Amino acid sequence: MSNLALFLHLLGVLVFISGVALAGVAFESARRRERPAEIALLLGLARIGAVLVMTGGLLLVVGGFWLIGLEDDVDLGTGWISAALTLFVAALLLGGFGGQRPKRARALATELAEEGAEMCAELRALLDDRVSRLANYASAALILAILALMVFKPGG
Repeated sequence: MSNLALFLHLLGVLVFISGVALAGVAFESARRRERPAEIALLLGLARIGAVLVMTGGLLLVVGGFWLIGLEDDVDLGTGWISAALTLFVAALLLGGFGGQRPKRARALATELAEEGAEMCAELRALLDDRVSRLANYASAALILAILALMVFKPGG
């Protein structure tokens, strides 16, 4: 059973990280565009990335808790596991917060594209929002910290 739990956990990690990468690359590509139709298309890909993040996150948590249940020497009180779970929740919250303006940008870009309109200041402001970008980059940094905890298991 531990092999199946590990497989589920690692599959979740791969899907999660793939979603983060897809959302990030699509968003940064959209920021470099001027045509609303292109921006809407790229931010639609970012939306798919967000779905992968949520799906992968669910798989990795289920697999991770299953692994914890199968192991005798670790539990939720183990330092590196507690830290990883805390960072995971923080990363999800930051990513969710950071994704709100891009979500609004996608809706506005879609509307502008349907009307045949050009880029507007509101769309550019949504794409260039520093707080959202900072939240998303901080979320990515926390994910890297989680990876380090999972690999090195300090104190464990």
